Amino acid sequence: MSAEADPVYDVVIVGAGSGGYACALRAAQLGLTVALIERDKLGGTCLHRGCIPTKALLHAAEVADVARDGARFGVQSSVSGIDMPAVLSYQQSVVSRLYKGLQGLVKSAKIDMIHGDARIASPTTVSVGDRIVTGRNLVVATGSASRTIPGVTIGGRILSSDEALRAESVPASAIVLGGGVIGVEFASAWRSLGAQVTVLEALPRLVAAEDPAISKQLTRAFTRRGITVRTDTRVTGVTQDDASVTVEIEGGDSLTADVLLVAVGRGPVTDGLGLAEVGVVTDRGYVPTDERLRTNLPTVYAVGDVVPGLQLAHRGFAHGIFVAEQIAGLTPTPISDRSIPRVTYCDPEIASVGLTEAQARESDENVSTYEYSLGGNGKSQILGTQGFVKLVKSSTGQVVGVHMIGARMGEQVGEAQLIVGWEGTPEDVAPLIHAHPTQNEALGEAHLALAGKPLHAHA
Repeated sequence: MSAEADPVYDVVIVGAGSGGYACALRAAQLGLTVALIERDKLGGTCLHRGCIPTKALLHAAEVADVARDGARFGVQSSVSGIDMPAVLSYQQSVVSRLYKGLQGLVKSAKIDMIHGDARIASPTTVSVGDRIVTGRNLVVATGSASRTIPGVTIGGRILSSDEALRAESVPASAIVLGGGVIGVEFASAWRSLGAQVTVLEALPRLVAAEDPAISKQLTRAFTRRGITVRTDTRVTGVTQDDASVTVEIEGGDSLTADVLLVAVGRGPVTDGLGLAEVGVVTDRGYVPTDERLRTNLPTVYAVGDVVPGLQLAHRGFAHGIFVAEQIAGLTPTPISDRSIPRVTYCDPEIASVGLTEAQARESDENVSTYEYSLGGNGKSQILGTQGFVKLVKSSTGQVVGVHMIGARMGEQVGEAQLIVGWEGTPEDVAPLIHAHPTQNEALGEAHLALAGKPLHAHA
């Protein structure tokens, strides 16, 4: 069968997740012709197997916690059971509505959506089955997939996040291998839904990419919730049978549970894509780029999780917009991982942006910090949450890091990003008025304190 010739597009994008579809939509807005290639569903991992369904599960878990804890607030409520098929139905209804909306956006933008497995055939062409798609510019946006560790194969009672999201029952007991973002989110959700949970982390602390103060607070909170946390713990083997899974731990100890969730991170999806064959430089499967997201080939760009750095849907989204504007001849500002907000949706919630204290001290000996306890915040007391807002200030006065933990802290990270991104000082933020009573006041109070004029806190 002869190859079918396509028109020459301005942009051909491989992968229709957050980075790919954002690039497509922005490029179409700018008058470019676009082909968007996806082997699965428009929206990618984030919409179908990641951010959205996970956060829907976490919201159901939060509802269970609120109902279980009603008496604390004078409301006689309880949880009589968890109907996981109904939870999955709710989860899928959210995904379906967003998927339908995204399909409509792509269609109305007159983007050519091509379904199939793509392989880059040259710096300007992509093969999809027998079809050759040609573009003046190619964008690699193939995302990432769950990893495992040597000797541990996903299957049966050994789950990745994909299988965990589809589970039709809550395990009575679960071991979570990995204390990063995915691991602590599932540990939190399963505990709220009634499971006994143990988290095993090889590193010295949970969420090791966050400020150590955040890790310490999260471990205390998890322990209070009945989640067992074991750090500095290395797994040497895993076995399973029809009834359980057993994890062997370095030193001779072992643990047994109904299921094991492997949450040891995600790796780039670039195998079989043909990158090396056409001369695109890769590093352990990742695609290094310059600050303008160009690979070593001038016509090939990369965005999102395949680019070394933070693996976040909103980073990929921002990358996609940037590349579309770059190709269109605009001069967008390069995206720095330092200014990208990070949120972990466990209970308590973690939100941060910028440098940790340790990172700041690597190049600045005179860093100063301040922690404002949520114990002094009225709305936090109403919600019954504990935690803090930690600021990291450079020797020249700018706030270079904001780190928060407590209920709903993710909702505060927008202002935190503006402060760090615009190199604000505590004196810049202190005069701003934060509505009362809100948790947003905690961010304002922390800056007031670091500016030397604390109100509901000690200097």
